[in-house]
Amino acid sequence: MNMKQEITKALQNLQIERLNPMQEASLSASTQGNDVILLSPTGSGKTLAYLLPLLQGLKPQEQTIQGLVLVPSRELALQIESVFKAMNSGYKTCCCYGGHPISDEKKSILGNHPAIIIGTPGRINDHLNKGNFLPDTIHTLVIDEFDKSLEYGFHDEMAEIISQLPNLKKRMLLSATDAEEIPEFTGLNETIKLNFLVEEEQSARLKLMKVFSPDKDKLETLFRLLCTLGSSSTIVFCNHRDAVERVSDYLASRGLYNEYFHGGMEQPDRERALYKFRNGSCHVFVSTDLASRGLDIPEIENIVHYHLPINEDAFTHRNGRTARWEAEGSAFIILNESESLPLYIADEPETYELPAVVSKPSKPLWATLYIGKGKKDKVNKIDIVGFLHKKGKLGKDDIGQIDVKEHFAFVAVRRAKFEQALSLIRGEKIKGMKTKMEEAD
Repeated sequence: MNMKQEITKALQNLQIERLNPMQEASLSASTQGNDVILLSPTGSGKTLAYLLPLLQGLKPQEQTIQGLVLVPSRELALQIESVFKAMNSGYKTCCCYGGHPISDEKKSILGNHPAIIIGTPGRINDHLNKGNFLPDTIHTLVIDEFDKSLEYGFHDEMAEIISQLPNLKKRMLLSATDAEEIPEFTGLNETIKLNFLVEEEQSARLKLMKVFSPDKDKLETLFRLLCTLGSSSTIVFCNHRDAVERVSDYLASRGLYNEYFHGGMEQPDRERALYKFRNGSCHVFVSTDLASRGLDIPEIENIVHYHLPINEDAFTHRNGRTARWEAEGSAFIILNESESLPLYIADEPETYELPAVVSKPSKPLWATLYIGKGKKDKVNKIDIVGFLHKKGKLGKDDIGQIDVKEHFAFVAVRRAKFEQALSLIRGEKIKGMKTKMEEAD
């Protein structure tokens, strides 16, 4: 199969009719043999913009690791792996990140002969130090969200990894902001820079407002603001992990459904929180800047800056979660009397006046069902739909988004039918197997 046919087949498997201009430019630049720096907004399709060139460079006759993708977070690594698997190219991958046994990854590397490894710098370094794979055969390096990786303190780890890749032929660096300086350790040579950042267009679709809190502690103001925003999807950004949990606990105590998310959580808890927000089981997502990019969360309507971000880049990335492409969105900055707007906000935002009386939003339309079987058990989406239809007496419109993982699955079920369906399926077998079925809490 020639390169053009490979790309066409991958796009068909992804159900994508054609590439956007940024992806086309990236593919074209990569065929010229140069290193590439690609700057493009969050949500613009950067993952495909480097996976397709990476796919083009793979040699099917080689049973070795040929490409390495470095990312700053577990979620981004898993997301990239999911996209590559959906391309159904025939090449295998291994996803490497902290939070689960390194021995499982070693077994996958040695047994499956992946062509591409996707991972966080810390875990990739662990593998290299243990000699779990040979880096000599890697000819293509991708660093996704490279500026965020440096911000997270991965500088030394990435430098150590790259120093152990003696036969690199191509490097691709991707980001949603234009870094002032590219570290020398990346070894870029004869670079093509593609800049698709169009901040003016995004700012025209983003409505920025400030909300004054009469109290230094802004929890009550946040609650009233979220009640005013109703059931629209909203991310609340805090600067610290403990603040995230404190805000989430307060909102829950006031009866407002929400999920929280930060880097200190166990991986299964992070995945569950993210899934419940994606599928509409909650409308409010409280997070550190970990959720500001690299996560696939579509159709965010509002951003709330509970804390002022540490710098302009962080502010830009937070706001980049909404008003993406042609959509419009709103961003709210909550300020108490001791706080003032940072200098990087040049134009004074209009003041958003909260109504004197607010009503608590209604419960989300969906609830999330956990099923303790997944891909490894040969369970797929069709199996789950059939099972819930037959045993749970659910109609087509009662089942929402389904996400089947390796060892379990999440299913969005219409909240009004959830308890009845759960009572019907408890104790029943799916594909002849008994398993745990419960609400994902």
